[in-house]
Amino acid sequence: MSVAEFPWLTTILLLPLVAAFAIPFIPDKYGNAKNVRSYSMAVGFIELSLMIYAFWSQYNLHEASFQMAETYAWIPQLGLNWSLAVDGLSMPLILLTGLITTLAIFASWNVKHKSRLFYFLMLCLYSAQIGVFAAQDLLLFFFMWELELIPVYLLISIWGGPKRLYAATKFILYTALGSIFILVAGLAMAFYGDTTTFNMAELGMKQYPIAFELLAYAGFLIAFGVKLPIFPLHTWLPDAHGEASAPVSMVLAGVLLKMGGYALIRFNIEMLPNAHVYFAPLLAVLGVVGIVYGAMAAFAQQNLKRRLAYSSISHMGFILVGLASFNDLGVSGAVLQMLSHGLIAAALFFLAGVTYDRTHTLMMDEMGGIAKIMPKAFALMTASAMASLALPGMSGFVSELKIFLGITTSDVYAANFKVVMIGLAAVGVIITPIYLLSTLRQVFYGQPNPALQFDKYVSDAKPREVFIAACLLVPIVAIGLYPKLATQTYDVKTVAVTEQARGAFSLVAQTNPHLYSSGLLAPNLFHPKPQTLLGIVE
Repeated sequence: MSVAEFPWLTTILLLPLVAAFAIPFIPDKYGNAKNVRSYSMAVGFIELSLMIYAFWSQYNLHEASFQMAETYAWIPQLGLNWSLAVDGLSMPLILLTGLITTLAIFASWNVKHKSRLFYFLMLCLYSAQIGVFAAQDLLLFFFMWELELIPVYLLISIWGGPKRLYAATKFILYTALGSIFILVAGLAMAFYGDTTTFNMAELGMKQYPIAFELLAYAGFLIAFGVKLPIFPLHTWLPDAHGEASAPVSMVLAGVLLKMGGYALIRFNIEMLPNAHVYFAPLLAVLGVVGIVYGAMAAFAQQNLKRRLAYSSISHMGFILVGLASFNDLGVSGAVLQMLSHGLIAAALFFLAGVTYDRTHTLMMDEMGGIAKIMPKAFALMTASAMASLALPGMSGFVSELKIFLGITTSDVYAANFKVVMIGLAAVGVIITPIYLLSTLRQVFYGQPNPALQFDKYVSDAKPREVFIAACLLVPIVAIGLYPKLATQTYDVKTVAVTEQARGAFSLVAQTNPHLYSSGLLAPNLFHPKPQTLLGIVE
């Protein structure tokens, strides 16, 4: 078997899962979980190294189509195939998953309570996340989407804070109910027409009536909007983050939220492009509402992790605005925002955990003056906060700038609509540095609170913790200074997605000129080109 014929994606997906089932057999002579955590860390680093080598040697950055495809009959009676492939959308997100999940396992070094179960769940979650991004079979995608819910629920409910059961139950109810819409809409698409197929590429090639597309799009939007999360489907997130341990919050914010954005592109835009024309203005509105609401709600929080959770809601709103722009800049910015926020949020939640380990509180009004005791943690948290508020030179600045330019230069929307959207989004951008700088002031500046009960045996961030934060901050700065490091991995794909979306707009605009009467779309600014029913230029 040659290197090109090796089942790279199957190996990458199954390695953590198979390795997890070996954990019960690892000897632990002294009962301190040292062997288990060392084994789990080794699996994580091997997995990440395998990803990097596989994509470096086998993936072509200049191809927009799916690559490294692997298809095996899994359960033929159900029509279920083990079908995997990657493109410019999924490949960078798999690398993001590998980096953040591996670092989250490393951040769990001090977990002693039921450590075998903890690391078992983390490795299972590792595989499920990769499966979501790599699956090319609808049922396999749904299976992986549901599989990742179980480890997250248990990780929150067993190792979370005082209200962990409430937060975990709320998480599972929201996401499981949302999954019903994936199953219903997906099966409707699979069984529609003369042929039944669960292959996602073939589902996108079917021709659906516009009413069918709109219903399916709405179903997917609800399901993926819960995971993103979109206002008003967001309320599970602050509770989950507020109670989850820092490593679990790293994965929640860094990877799981990105599943919603990924699926919106993969299903809603690529498979249902005609419906996207009708829903795009709604996405822009929901995105701006999320930006402003998330920023204002974050400013009102005194719990450090809840403030960061609402900040994530605000930053996820930019993704919706970018996806609604109908141009390369906006869509590229949305994908970069997913990558950038994944790194930034993981760093912030990890450092919040570092702070909690020392202060034993998440309430910012009970902190103060910690910079004198923890200068390294203060410097790392400051750098991460600067990235989150989109400081030039950081990845967050590039992604948000591209989204703003994308919606500003979009020739699809009327000028009044764009002015309102940009003006409101700017409000969120202004509030963001206010609450982040306020966070730094309350936690690190001033006089130390004498009521704080610091652990006498630890003070500043340890080398392991500095290493984890640095592994996240280095790519944040690198992408901020040279964005092509990230954008070259997906540019060809986002151009193809944009062309398909604009092609669908041309077709819908030709057949439904009344769309312009809403006042949201720019009359006669978009010049349609001849299209097929699939929205692909002939």
